[in-house]
Amino acid sequence: MGRKTDMVLAVADMAGTVLFAVEGAMAALKGGLDLFGVLVLSFATALGGGVLRDVLIGAGPPTALRDWRYPAMAFAAGGATFAVQVMVGQNPMDQVPMGVMTTLDAAGLSLFAVAGTEKALNRHIPPFSAVLMGTITGVGGGTLRDILLAQVPAILRVDVYATAALLGATVMTGAIRLGIQPRYAALAGGGACFALRMISVWRHWALPTAVGVTG
Repeated sequence: MGRKTDMVLAVADMAGTVLFAVEGAMAALKGGLDLFGVLVLSFATALGGGVLRDVLIGAGPPTALRDWRYPAMAFAAGGATFAVQVMVGQNPMDQVPMGVMTTLDAAGLSLFAVAGTEKALNRHIPPFSAVLMGTITGVGGGTLRDILLAQVPAILRVDVYATAALLGATVMTGAIRLGIQPRYAALAGGGACFALRMISVWRHWALPTAVGVTG
């Protein structure tokens, strides 16, 4: 992939880091955690998926540990969110419309899905596995966040979430295989992920469940 494409996807990765760090901090504040807990969840939410991806594809040490900018952005975003909480006296999440939060979350998911897929493909990971790595990058941090908060991970109970990341990674990988320039493939994959996530929320789509099944 070209230098310009790498730069675009690096920016996407960093933007996703900030968005998910803020989301992790808000979840920590809602759970009543202190400043340390807020920073831990900011880091875990923003970078957990990328760390897991890097470990699985053998790209070690993980980018989150090699490049100081990533943890710095995560901690800065978490600290800023905590500071807003202190200044206004309530969780910033309470002041943000649900539609805005959903949009930001979908954007972060899309950015991470394409960035994770791109990194896997650059490591010459087979297309199917690259799709899985993109999906893990998108949902891994949120899963770790929920586990730390002793909650059932959102990807197991939220309507269409991991499926959207899976679609975005698949579209990007397929587009590259068809010879489309990587930056346009990334835009297509990110757009597909974002669109599916937003439409699923709007239309209340959900995957089927085994209603009435007991253990």
